[in-house]
Amino acid sequence: MEKQLISLLFPAGLLDYFEVVSLDQSNEEFVFYLDEKQICPEGYHKKDLESKGFYDLESITDFPLRGRRCKLRLRRRKWISKLDGKIIHRDWNLVAQGTRTTTEFATFLKELNR
Repeated sequence: MEKQLISLLFPAGLLDYFEVVSLDQSNEEFVFYLDEKQICPEGYHKKDLESKGFYDLESITDFPLRGRRCKLRLRRRKWISKLDGKIIHRDWNLVAQGTRTTTEFATFLKELNR
C-alpha cells in the first residue's frame, strides 16, 4: 500500500523506471531526487550493455504539494553498448516540449488558461 500512495505523488509510470533516493524540503518547496533503475532500454539485452553511471541531474517542475513547489531532480542512466561502443539511453517524454515542467502539469496549466 505504501508504494501505491507514493506513486500518487509522481507522474504516471515514473516509479516503474526511477527510484526515490532522497528528499529535500523547505517552507517553499519539496525537491525529490530520483535515479533511473538499472533496467535496460527497450530493444537491448543486459548482456550487450554496461551501465556507465548517470547523466547530469535534470530538474523538472511538477504539481505543487501541500502549497509548496514540487521539483523532480532526475538522474538518467547512461549505458554503453559492448557491441559497438555507442552510448545508449532510454527516451523519456516526461517533460512538456519547450518547458521544464512535467507533461501532466503543463497540460493542467494550459487548461487553466482556457
